[in-house]
Amino acid sequence: MNVKALAPLAVVAALGFTSLVPHAQTAPQKVGFVTVNDVIAAQPGYAAYKALQDKANAELAPIDTQIKAIQAKGTAATAAEKDQMNQLITTIQAKIKDYDAQLQKLLTPLLTAADVAIQATAKAQGFSVVMDREKVLQASLVIYADTSTDLTDAVKKSLKP
Repeated sequence: MNVKALAPLAVVAALGFTSLVPHAQTAPQKVGFVTVNDVIAAQPGYAAYKALQDKANAELAPIDTQIKAIQAKGTAATAAEKDQMNQLITTIQAKIKDYDAQLQKLLTPLLTAADVAIQATAKAQGFSVVMDREKVLQASLVIYADTSTDLTDAVKKSLKP
């Protein structure tokens, strides 16, 4: 065997030109998008979640306004106002913690159902990757996507009541 004839192949391999060696081709990956918030909002349990969220905002907003009013006074705030502010902060923190726990109880099944529906729809339509459209837009990750890759409506239709 002629060693000199094999030398060019050794150089090609050493330089990392492995693309010259035939490889098995992989199938193209289908990427889809879903507006997850729309899928969550389409579920029957969302109304209770939204009502509790609105109630929390309505109850917490006036307390927050009072705290900010006292903070705006800065060093001109009296000792009584500073005490009141500390009490208001303790109150709002406790209420936020309570509302967060209640909201999480309502949100968890909505997220689980959305996840199941998204996965089932993606698999049924042959998508290998599905991204949250809002997150992708916020991060400017995708410049263009064909509208046929939006699975939101199909996912909403597949939700189990």
